[in-house]
Formats: sequence, structure tokens, C-alpha cells
Amino acid sequence: MTNELPAKAATIKDVARAAGVSVSVVSRVLNDGSGPVAPDTRERVLAVMEQLAYRPRSAARDLNRATGFSVALVVPDLTNPLFARLADRIVWEARARGVHVVLMTTQEDPYLERELLVSLLDRSVGGVIAIPTGENADHWQALRTHGIHVVFVSRSIESLRGIDSVSIRNTEAAAAATTYLLDRGHRRIGLLSGPSQTTTGSRRLGGYRGALGAVGIADDPALHRHVPFLGQAGADAAAAIVSLPDPPTALIVANTAQVQGILVRLRALGVRVPDDLSVIVFDDAPWMELVDPPLTSVRQPTDLMAMHAIEILVARMQGRAGSETRTVEVSAELIERGSVATRPVAAVAATRRGDGPQ
Repeated sequence: MTNELPAKAATIKDVARAAGVSVSVVSRVLNDGSGPVAPDTRERVLAVMEQLAYRPRSAARDLNRATGFSVALVVPDLTNPLFARLADRIVWEARARGVHVVLMTTQEDPYLERELLVSLLDRSVGGVIAIPTGENADHWQALRTHGIHVVFVSRSIESLRGIDSVSIRNTEAAAAATTYLLDRGHRRIGLLSGPSQTTTGSRRLGGYRGALGAVGIADDPALHRHVPFLGQAGADAAAAIVSLPDPPTALIVANTAQVQGILVRLRALGVRVPDDLSVIVFDDAPWMELVDPPLTSVRQPTDLMAMHAIEILVARMQGRAGSETRTVEVSAELIERGSVATRPVAAVAATRRGDGPQ
């Protein structure tokens, strides 16, 4: 399979013009049995279709209907609780509107994502809701050029303009989590976020830095790391941060997929939460209330995000959305539980001297 996309989608009129036949003849070739076509004419039309990379899409015939069309849902990883809940709610919202959903996963692999984007050109989908890896901007743009509407959810791609998106206010959410820790006496605060090429990774780091700067604390690069969503890199980064000569007293895990692995590593290292290290995590899941201590978390409103995403996409497919790009940002909620300790003034002073956690 090639990973290259043509710059502009050929239309049935382009095929008819290049083959020297009428549009009705091309239609009869596409819909075998709908009318007579001479064998040599059929071969010529098929050859032109291949040359122009013409891909008939049955979904185009359904765009003005209220129901009966299909969309693709592209998610990185269904083992990630956030993405699993988002996928479930998007499917639910789509069914409520009579929309069929084709589910695809990229495994956070930009090469696999690229292959899937190419394959979508041969599927009868009128739109795509996607959590992108942060790469393949040209392929996402080419998908739109071929008449397939795209809505990003949770993440977007900074370099792309004109693509609708739905997410939480990531900068605000990370700043709120950092401020919560500052208000409880913490001054050495670590952050583990997603890859820097993702909007969640870059914006959460920006919110964290902004909150520290607002109280006059200089950024310490040793305290924050961008880590992949899959694998053990999050656990390794957490181990490195807590082993610093001047370790943090609090840690924000702003990479949802890495939360469990990081907690397991901290326990293996004998780090007690919150006695030695206070912890706030993105996102929220039922099991976080069951661990000891229950985890303070940043809860994302997945139901609301799913509803916005499918409403925007259906409106685009039905021609009701207008030309303006929709960027929807919703607020996350800080859920207070037991994984954050308040640092007394003496302990804060000791941390500033480099004596470590008290």
C-alpha cells in the first residue's frame, strides 16, 4: 500500500472528460447492470479511473440525509481508559443520530496512522473523528481535500488550520493542578506529560510552567519530562525524577496512559504517597477511588466531548455547519482525594535547602 495521497480528488466529471464519454456512461460503469456499456468503453473508463485515482464514495450520496451514513473513529489505543470511554460515548451519540461508526486504532504509531488515512479514501465514510498522533499533517489535510470531513477530539495538530476540534482546556487544567499543589506548600513539583508533538503534551507543560512562574518559581527542566503514551518510559522518568539530589515533593502525571505504570514503579521504589510524594493524575477512572490513598485527579468530561464531536461532524456532513472552523474547549474538573499532602512551612524551607522530603 502506498502512503501517498493525490493532491486533489478527481470527480466523476473529470473521469468522463478524460475518457471522452458522458457522466451517465461513467455512472453505468460504476453501477454495473444499470445500463449498457460497450466493452472497450468500459475498459477505457476504468483505465482513466485508475490513472486519476478516482475513488467513488457512496457516502457522498447520503450527506443530505438525517441518517444512514458512516463515519470513521480513529483512536490511538483502546487500553487507555480515557480513549475507551471517549470511543464508547462517540459510538453511543452516533447511534442516537442514525450514524454508523467504523472503529480504527493506530497504536500511537504515525506510520500505521498514515496507512489508515490512505485506506479511508476507499471506504464509504463521509467523515472522521480522530485522536491524532500529532504527525501526518499532510495526510490529514489531503483527506479533507478529498471531501472527507475531519473533527479532532482530545488532541489536535498545531500546524493544521481549518480542522474542527474538541478538547479540554489543557493549559488551564495543568495550571489548576499545579496551583493546587502550590497552595498546599509544594515548591518542587514534577510533571510527566505526553510527547511534545501532541497538543496535550505541549499545552499541559505550558500551563505547569505558567503557574510556577506566577509565584516566582523558576522552571527546572530536570523536573519535567515528555514521555510516550506506550511502554515503560513513564515509569523510568518517574524513577529518575524522584532520585534527583533535590527531588520533588509532588508529581503531576499529565499522561493518562502512564498512570498505572508510574504508580507501580513508585511503590517498588518505596516512595509513599502522599507522605513522600504527593500525586495528581490526568484523567479520572473508577479504580482511582479504590487505591490507597485514592488519587486526586483531573477529570475530563468525556460525555460532553463526545457529544460536541459528533454534532459538529454530522453538521459538516449535512452542510449545516457554515465555513467557520469550530474549536470547542471544555473545562476539566479537579477531583480532590487523598493523594496530596499539605506541606508545613518548615518542610517547605527544608526542601528549598535541598534536604529532600520530610
